[in-house]
Amino acid sequence: MSASSIIEASNRFGDNNRQNSYTLPKRTLAMVLAGGRGSRLSGLTDWRAKPAVPFGGKYRLIDFALSNCLNSGIGRVGILTQYMSHSLNQHVQQGWGMTTPDGAPLMQLLPAQQRTKEHNWYTGTADAIYQNLDIIRGYGADYVLVLAGDHVYKMDYRPLLEEHVRSAADMTICAIETSIDDARQFGVLGIDDDGSVLRFTEKPDQPETIPGSDNTCLSSMGVYVFNAKFLYQELINGHEGKGSGDDFGKDVIPSLIGERKVMSYAFRDKDEAAYWRDVGTLDAFWQANLELIGVVPPLNLYDNDWPIRTFVAQAPPAKFVFDSEDRCGAAVNSMICDGCIISGARIKNSVVCNNVVAREQADIDESVILPDCVIGKHCKLKRVVLDRYCNVPAGTTIGYDSDFDASRFHVSNDGIVLVTQQMIDALNTDFNKAA
Repeated sequence: MSASSIIEASNRFGDNNRQNSYTLPKRTLAMVLAGGRGSRLSGLTDWRAKPAVPFGGKYRLIDFALSNCLNSGIGRVGILTQYMSHSLNQHVQQGWGMTTPDGAPLMQLLPAQQRTKEHNWYTGTADAIYQNLDIIRGYGADYVLVLAGDHVYKMDYRPLLEEHVRSAADMTICAIETSIDDARQFGVLGIDDDGSVLRFTEKPDQPETIPGSDNTCLSSMGVYVFNAKFLYQELINGHEGKGSGDDFGKDVIPSLIGERKVMSYAFRDKDEAAYWRDVGTLDAFWQANLELIGVVPPLNLYDNDWPIRTFVAQAPPAKFVFDSEDRCGAAVNSMICDGCIISGARIKNSVVCNNVVAREQADIDESVILPDCVIGKHCKLKRVVLDRYCNVPAGTTIGYDSDFDASRFHVSNDGIVLVTQQMIDALNTDFNKAA
């Protein structure tokens, strides 16, 4: 081949890539699975779905998947909701009420409506998609991107879509390198040299490691791309008992291995595994929040090239008042959101959401304070996750006596203390009885 032919072929390849980057998102429908409770987060999900849990000061968990869609040029997104969905629905309507030029909503809420003949709620991730097939088909998409609505990461989905098309796969699974311990919580892939998925095991006791590594696994991120017609037929077959069952990880994916072309896509940042967090436990939630306050955090929320969008409540700027030796309103190595009043309190190494009041001589360290809390005078909180609307009585100490904390609050394996208003009410009741 001549040099001119090589250049011409390269130019055509570049044109195709540019065309794919522009057209593939427009031919794709994203379906965000946002109906789960997330029971491992304990009291944080007693009254809200996991994707609605506040994170990083001003966001909700679902904002990351929705922002990724918007930044990737995917303008058709369905959000499947079910468990305790009121606050999630409200957040999406307030913060994501955008429309296309023809007036159609970009983000469409799809609550569970018992649409099947059996009148079931969603019984799994695949069943949630199946129960909305009539709506999904109406979009006329060529590809369906299935996303979990409760993971924290920034990802451009366009290279994933391009690789799915290039490999002529029926399904592509997005995967990330994890430790063996973490892999036990996810689906683990065994792949061939070309990225073909040979094995898929959901939450294995003994995860398969990457060849050449003793302690690294390739774990599913819960991000899948399907050819639309293939997905529709697979779900119909599964519902009619001719194929797989109700859940992608447990049923659908294992049934496809060896029968259809299933490919993997490694989510990487240059030569390293990219940032991705499943904040499914209290320890992981606390850790991911506190990572944000680092000098160079692994997740950059200040990236103007990939903004994370959310609903912004109307609130005044944060205020720090009093500056005397025994009463100084101050925060160090922390994120403090709008509407907060730090009234003579000291805060360090913490994330404080909007509309929090911390009264004089309160001491808050290594804690995550969710919105609309009041922390009374002389309180001491260390390694605490304080749920929304908590009113902590003056003089309360949490995080310094493990036996006391365990008897009154929820304490994680790593010693993080979750406090909800119900727990505080029970504490006050016990105090009054003793008096």
